Amino acid sequence: MSITAFIRDDVLKPRLSSAGCLVVYDPARRYQQICAGMADDRTRFVDASDSSIESRLAAILALREIGRPQRSFDEVLVYVPTKPPLTDEEKQVDPFAIYAEGGAVFPHDDGDDYLSLCLRAKPDHATEVRRVFAGTAAGPAFSVIDAIGGGASWPQLRSVLKVDSAREILTALLAPTSSQNEALKAQDGWSDEAREFVQSTLGMSVKTRGKTWTSLADELWRFVLFSEFVFDLPGVLPESLKGVPHASPEARPVIEDVCNRLRGDANIRNTYIERAETIETELDLPAQCSMIDDLGERDTFPFEERTFLDAAINGITANDTDATRRMLARNKNSVWLGKGESLAQWELIRAGLSLIEACDDFERQLPDHARSQSDLLDFYLGSLREADRLQREFEQAVGDFLDTHGLMEVVIDQARGRYRRLAEKVQNVFVKHVETAGWPPQGRLSNADVFDRLLADRLKESGRRVAYLMIDALRYELGVALEKMLSEDGPVELQAAYAQLPSITLVGMASLLPGARADLSLALEADAMVPKLGDVRVGNVAQRMDVLRKRFGDRFQEMPLNEFVRGRPRISETTDLLVLRSTEIDSQLESNPETTLGLIPSTLKTIRVALHKLRGMGFKEAVIVTDHGFFLNAQAGAGDVSMKPQGNWVINAHDRLMLGDGNADAHNAVVAAEKLGIRGDFSQVAMPRSMAPYRSGHLYFHGGASLAEAVVPVLLMRLDDDDQIASGKVTVEISYKNGAKRITTRVPVIDIKLTSDDMFSQDTMMEVLIEAQDIKGNVIGEPRPGGDLNPATRTLSLMPGQSKQIALRMDADFEGKFTVKALNPTTLASFCAITLETDYTV
Repeated sequence: MSITAFIRDDVLKPRLSSAGCLVVYDPARRYQQICAGMADDRTRFVDASDSSIESRLAAILALREIGRPQRSFDEVLVYVPTKPPLTDEEKQVDPFAIYAEGGAVFPHDDGDDYLSLCLRAKPDHATEVRRVFAGTAAGPAFSVIDAIGGGASWPQLRSVLKVDSAREILTALLAPTSSQNEALKAQDGWSDEAREFVQSTLGMSVKTRGKTWTSLADELWRFVLFSEFVFDLPGVLPESLKGVPHASPEARPVIEDVCNRLRGDANIRNTYIERAETIETELDLPAQCSMIDDLGERDTFPFEERTFLDAAINGITANDTDATRRMLARNKNSVWLGKGESLAQWELIRAGLSLIEACDDFERQLPDHARSQSDLLDFYLGSLREADRLQREFEQAVGDFLDTHGLMEVVIDQARGRYRRLAEKVQNVFVKHVETAGWPPQGRLSNADVFDRLLADRLKESGRRVAYLMIDALRYELGVALEKMLSEDGPVELQAAYAQLPSITLVGMASLLPGARADLSLALEADAMVPKLGDVRVGNVAQRMDVLRKRFGDRFQEMPLNEFVRGRPRISETTDLLVLRSTEIDSQLESNPETTLGLIPSTLKTIRVALHKLRGMGFKEAVIVTDHGFFLNAQAGAGDVSMKPQGNWVINAHDRLMLGDGNADAHNAVVAAEKLGIRGDFSQVAMPRSMAPYRSGHLYFHGGASLAEAVVPVLLMRLDDDDQIASGKVTVEISYKNGAKRITTRVPVIDIKLTSDDMFSQDTMMEVLIEAQDIKGNVIGEPRPGGDLNPATRTLSLMPGQSKQIALRMDADFEGKFTVKALNPTTLASFCAITLETDYTV
């Protein structure tokens, strides 16, 4: 189709037919002949080129005519060889503006300019169109536009590749599907046409003499990717790279569109990554561009992403969090997040920025919530506990990222320093209120009241089965995360409780027994602290369980939580109270807090699975409790230790609280034991006014009085409500690198997709847990936090039709065959699985 026919038939005629009246403004007098040629029996043409008065009268008469019932024509086309009026003042002066207001106007917007019309008419030759426009200020003649392409329609390429547009052909030549690849191998003759095609579309002169797809693809990939890099570079290209072939500026829209397609297509993305990495290495781009600070907005090559990473880091160090946030937003959909190592870097920056901003906000709000102990506690329960969550997620990200070059040290130091400053300010206020108001706070639920207030009445009724989950070190923010997770499965209620001091397992677990409020005391025997319930020792698991066994007899049963979930437990029909015990969080963090934070989600997952199992056994309710919280002390400096106060302190509880006698000082508060809810052989309690322990080296601690250590969650969940969303008509699909069977990195990125053929399931959000398991079923790879992953549960939520990527952190000691499974996080039933094998080079 000629450009004249395109403008007439695809632009002007449809607009005229729709409105009945069309005014064409044309100061260049380019479209006059086209408009004149549109006149016929049904279309009256009014030309204002020669006489404005006559044409004005002709327009009035024509408009009057089409308003009559028995009119002689249907449409009025007015041609005005001037610029269209834009302002109201210009329209008042223009005698033809009224017709445009009542009908339609050309040009209507930027899409009607001459270049845009030619690009629409010649979509397969956009580069050549832009080239001829660049050569003339007035715009090329219609005949020049008609000559572009010379009638070429690339019949062989369209036939072989089964695509239509030039951009689809170019994409297929770069990354053909398996069927396209087979067709390229089987058919001859397309190679010469492909050379003409890339010359016409991109201005590329193919150098290779080879006629196979492989030889053409290597050169084409280099040309396309390097061209995008050049177009995006704000400054001058280094002298050493000026000889590398690249497209002229006219081809920029085509180049950028095709590169977007390559990066955005999940089926091509991995090919793009491999090609870009190879080209970067061949051209030695990092070294050649080492002196360039601004590489533009597009991260065509992986080394460019590193410059954006530097910009994000600089934003944090310069307290320009807006700059960092812009980099994070810009990088959200980066193709390089398909590499697990890159994802870990950006997740660390995201987590650090979130922590810094939250700490700044909470620090500003603190004075408004510091007037009383009650105000401070409400502030913590309502929002301040988010600082603890963000700090834990940040430390998880630090533990997940192996920073061999020290790139992230400044980010880590900045985030830790900001959290430390907030924690110290909060602790100073908290200790002052503890000194005056005591502990646990009056009128609130203490841990020593939990059993009597929440379980005793429920167990009066025989046959009402209740589970009592005693989870060590489940601090309050983890309780919030657990509540959100469990709410997916049924009604759950979260409330705060206040731990018995000292906040250590020995005392905290004893406080969760019946009658603890009235009968729990702490005795001094053989220089050791011994908790007692009345006269009965309750200092270990066996002693504590004996208290329950003697009270409930055969209605009581207990076991470790993991044993209940992983094994096949036999629960007696007479059991009304089942105690499930877990010490994993505390024991893991005590042993190695730097690397085991990532294991916390597995405990939350185990709790969820246990509740599902309990529901099937006929249990009606579950009460989830804990002995104490904890504080992550990763931000502590070398000399960050509290000096002990003078006195006779006979018991040191985890270097955070001491029992005995002595005097307060500037660094320590000394409070009567009874005021802190401690009965027994100790008269006074000493505790640091800061968040520092009495001994260095504690990266994780509990035992003292702080919000993180002594405010704990209690969750009550009904198990008799089984109204859950069915997922039987939803299909989960997982894959790795388009079907690859070997992983070459310890951070492989898995693609996950949710599909559904059921119209009623289209709006159903589904939660999926991804795990890598060895042949024995042991977990040897779990999702790294980041992106859309729930950091507390390590689950991913998807809607039907959604596709997402998730990076796995593989066990450093594992090599061999394994299975990646998509699991139901509640039942651990498998939705689907793929088998892979490690192939590490080092």
